[in-house]
Amino acid sequence: MTTAIADRVAFGVVIPSTNTIVEDEYNMMRPPGVSFHAGLIYIKDESLGSDETFETFLVDLRQELGRAIRDVVTAKPDYLVMGMSAETFWGGAEGNERFEKWVREESGLAVSTGASACNEALHRLNAHRIGVITPYQPVGDDQVRTFFTQLGFDVAAVKGLKCPTATSIAEVSADEIRNAFLSVDGPDVDALVQAGTNLAAVKVAAELEAELGKPVIAINAATVWHALRTNGIDDRIDGFGRLLQDF
Repeated sequence: MTTAIADRVAFGVVIPSTNTIVEDEYNMMRPPGVSFHAGLIYIKDESLGSDETFETFLVDLRQELGRAIRDVVTAKPDYLVMGMSAETFWGGAEGNERFEKWVREESGLAVSTGASACNEALHRLNAHRIGVITPYQPVGDDQVRTFFTQLGFDVAAVKGLKCPTATSIAEVSADEIRNAFLSVDGPDVDALVQAGTNLAAVKVAAELEAELGKPVIAINAATVWHALRTNGIDDRIDGFGRLLQDF
């Protein structure tokens, strides 16, 4: 449903209640006539300090996800965007397909996920061998590696920052993110990719992309790009990397 302010497209964005980065980064990249409206997934335990607690976090998230979708759909958005990423990578390529199908059935709307957005971005940028960073524990990193490998990418390295809680992800500094990207780079790496939507990586990625001369894809930028282009919004947006500027 378009509004008096957003006369082009209104997006419903599903976000964990612990996430403080998605709304800021999405709105930095928002073109005129577009709006983002949050549906929050209640997170009762933000602990992520081990593989076990990471998986428990996702179990809890899944139990609340349907409610968040139910709530945001009452605003009558035109399209859904998943402002969360771990669940979209879980189960590899087939897991993401099942997840998107479930969201469409629950909401009655088409959806962009971070996993699909990164896949399409890498293909558009003609990347084959990639380095990946995440805020996750090893169990999450394994899922991300599996997802990209199943889609035919050569994953050179995955650097997980092992953030102890869901909210602490937003506290990771720009320097830490930059160093993580550099740790998975190499002369044989075509592109760098970041997962984890509460990691404030959009500006760092754009700066590093210009410095390295190769694609550096922040998941929030890729997901906004995917949602906009899927809905016919072709504005070229400067300052957030090649995807939004050139494609």
